[in-house]
Amino acid sequence: MTENSRSFLNRRSMLTLGAGAAAALVASGGIAEAAQAGQPGTPGDAELARSLPGGFRSEYAQVNGVRLHYVAGGRGEPLILVPGWPETWWQYRRIMPTLAKRYRVIAVDLRGMGGSGKPQGGYDKKTMARDIFELVRSLGYRKAHIAGHDIGAMVAFSFAANHPDATKTVTLMDVSHPDESLYQIPMLAPPGQPVNVWWFAFNQVATLPEQLLAGRSRFLIDWMLDHLTADPASVGDRDRAIYAAAYDRPDAIRAGNGYYQAFGKDIEDQKAYGKITAPMLGLGSEFNYDYLAAVLPSKATDVRVRKISGSGHFVAEEQPKTVIDELQAFLG
Repeated sequence: MTENSRSFLNRRSMLTLGAGAAAALVASGGIAEAAQAGQPGTPGDAELARSLPGGFRSEYAQVNGVRLHYVAGGRGEPLILVPGWPETWWQYRRIMPTLAKRYRVIAVDLRGMGGSGKPQGGYDKKTMARDIFELVRSLGYRKAHIAGHDIGAMVAFSFAANHPDATKTVTLMDVSHPDESLYQIPMLAPPGQPVNVWWFAFNQVATLPEQLLAGRSRFLIDWMLDHLTADPASVGDRDRAIYAAAYDRPDAIRAGNGYYQAFGKDIEDQKAYGKITAPMLGLGSEFNYDYLAAVLPSKATDVRVRKISGSGHFVAEEQPKTVIDELQAFLG
């Protein structure tokens, strides 16, 4: 076990083992009906997009064999926002309006997420980065800023590694790309370790997650947000219901599992990557900042890492003003 792996496993807070924070260490489907039209009591993507200041609109694009849903608004250089599991583009709602005053903000549901298609495969981060690259090109841009959280941070990393000519800057929120240290995570948390990342193993299982979670995803959403935020009240009941609606269908659950089932391929893919040359910003929670500060300089040539104080894993929702300030200072 490497020294970095030991440091990771010995961290005191369970927030360190967020729904992708542990991984930091370490044929096209149709539009999801629940995400497009909403479920009883939850608005759909079009309504949610219109509710944000900045002229945001819900749109779709057919790229790389999959239909991607995205929400775009504002004017200026393109800034791609890529969300993580188990959320959707809506996780950026608190930062999108302000950023739209200076940038063309494009928040994208990854393949398998929210209103995007849910094909049987393609959940490795290299393929999903290609999805985003083709979306950028389809929108008429040669280069874009890209920022991702959790699984979205892994995709943002892969975008910068595989499409350097299209990457103006890359921002990783609380997570980096999977590497071999992920294999060092124990199945059972050792004494003194507050939690094990049970969802890593659970999401590897075929079929069972769909059977257990279909129509019950709110239990999963609540557990993640109650345990991996500094203040669970920072993500309210309405927002949780929106996320649960996006993951209540068997195809959405299967697709979310696919992000984790592809980690082995992601680890192998990264072995071939050189250092990222685009300017890189790491935004770490209080519990993941030390890890990002130690690891990211080995991954890129131009790196800065900032701590998001008072935040758990979901930094853009928990401390939106700080995230906005850091992004604006970095992007220019």
